[in-house]
Amino acid sequence: MAKKKVVKFKESVGLDLGTHSIKLVHLRKLHSGFKLLNYEIKPTIPEGLEYTPSDLSPDRYAPVLNGMFKSLKINPKKVKHLVSSIGGDNTSIKQIKTIFLPEEELESALFFEAKKHLPISGSDMLLDYQVLNIEERTNNMNILLAATTKDLLDEHSKILSDAGVAPGIVDIESLAVANSFALNSYVEEGIYIILNLGAHKTNMVIYGPQAKFFSRDIPFGGYSFTREIMKSNNLGFEQAEEYKKEHGIVKEEKEGESSSLLALNIAEKSTAEQIVMEVKRSLRFYVKEAGNSDFRKILLTGGSAKVKGLPLYIEENLNIPVEIYNPFSSLEMPEKFKDKQDPQLALALGLAMRPE
Repeated sequence: MAKKKVVKFKESVGLDLGTHSIKLVHLRKLHSGFKLLNYEIKPTIPEGLEYTPSDLSPDRYAPVLNGMFKSLKINPKKVKHLVSSIGGDNTSIKQIKTIFLPEEELESALFFEAKKHLPISGSDMLLDYQVLNIEERTNNMNILLAATTKDLLDEHSKILSDAGVAPGIVDIESLAVANSFALNSYVEEGIYIILNLGAHKTNMVIYGPQAKFFSRDIPFGGYSFTREIMKSNNLGFEQAEEYKKEHGIVKEEKEGESSSLLALNIAEKSTAEQIVMEVKRSLRFYVKEAGNSDFRKILLTGGSAKVKGLPLYIEENLNIPVEIYNPFSSLEMPEKFKDKQDPQLALALGLAMRPE
């Protein structure tokens, strides 16, 4: 995110290495905008096995990724512009304000500043930044700080190398989600909340043209919904996945029985309730920090964005309009993809569209 030479490319590959599946997007850069050449989504675990995050090894990625490059007829050694992402506990991003500093002093000063704001050990921290703007009245600088650990970046690079592809630009997930929205949509004034509902967690991003950037991970996702269905309906993993796809969080209506929004009749809070509760908590914090509550819309992306009943449930409980985000809206695309505009590709598209 620091100042770098702009990479000029004709084609790009965006790679979202999710805990449950890999999403790969292949784009061609046009004079204005992008054309979708191809994409693929592949699970990282064999069919029939339960997805259990604690049991998953990074070694599972390379064979799947190799197969994806082959099926899409992409030679990984010839990929010139590859952008992938990392996320989780060992990544952090925060917008800060600091006094104006010349470029030669800025990086070293920001390392010490970052240790105050980002919860990563200083000795293991890899830091990047972007100057968003300089305020005319105060001459203060608004800066976006991003940090990760060397171990996480090394592990990510090894996955790519094992698949025969040279690691390129590595972004943080929440930034890629925001890029997908900012680079691919006409964004009006106000504040937008993006919930990228993955298998293991939900990336929450607050973004607006003039708004303070905010992101956090909420530790609930599609796997949480499936586990609840397994528990409440006494089903195996595969059966619960099918139930989730068919019914979502909308209870199946039986004769003589009224329909209930939540499919799970359990005493503890459901996944949907916990996600809403965490979003509410984050919005209260944001309003206090940024002094702005002009929330226009909640956009849902990720594999669980289409869970039946979830968009309505979030809208009714947060009183903010909710829609499933279409990350393909501004792309030129072949006819065969026109009916397959999957919101779980938003992150990979945001990566592939990254200009530098």
